[in-house]
Amino acid sequence: MNKEWLKVFIAAFFEVFWVIGLKHADNTLEWIGTIICIAISFYLMIMAGKELPVGTVYAVFVGLGTAGTVCSDILFFGESFSWVKMILIIILLAGVVGLKLVTGEKKGEGA
Repeated sequence: MNKEWLKVFIAAFFEVFWVIGLKHADNTLEWIGTIICIAISFYLMIMAGKELPVGTVYAVFVGLGTAGTVCSDILFFGESFSWVKMILIIILLAGVVGLKLVTGEKKGEGA
C-alpha cells in the first residue's frame, strides 16, 4: 500500500471522530476537537485525491467512515446490534476493497 492510500485510511479514521463529535459534542473543547478532526480528515482526503482518482478516494473515504461510525455507535454508544447491519457493512467494505484493487494510480506527467 502506498502512502496516498494510507492518507485515505487515516482520513477515514478521523472522519469517524468528527461524525461522532457532531452528534455528541457538548462543550467548547469537544467542538474544537471535532473541527480539528474535520480539518485533518478533509486535508488528507484532498491530498490523496491529487495523486489517486478522486471518485475512488471519496468512495473509499465515505465507505470506511460509514463502517467505522456504525461500529463505533454499536461498541461505544449503545446502538442496537443487528446481523443485517453487519452483513451490509461487510458488503460495503467488500465494495470499497474492490474499488481500491481495481483502481490504478495516476501517472505523474513529465516535468
